[in-house]
Amino acid sequence: MSDAEMAALMRAVLDDVCAGLALSETSTRERVAAGLCDLIQSGRCSVEELKRVGRDALTPAPTMWTWEESSLK
Repeated sequence: MSDAEMAALMRAVLDDVCAGLALSETSTRERVAAGLCDLIQSGRCSVEELKRVGRDALTPAPTMWTWEESSLK
């Protein structure tokens, strides 16, 4: 697959996975794009794997603080 085809595939998956996000959620889109880039660089780039990694990147990372602890500060 050429670089142009790979870029188009990545863009299509990014747009598909992030379709429900507000345009202002750029950090989330960046996290999804980074996950897609990592997968592509590893040499695995099926559409199914790209979508799975993209959806996984939408899940927020856990934090150390619980709601009660963070609301006390």
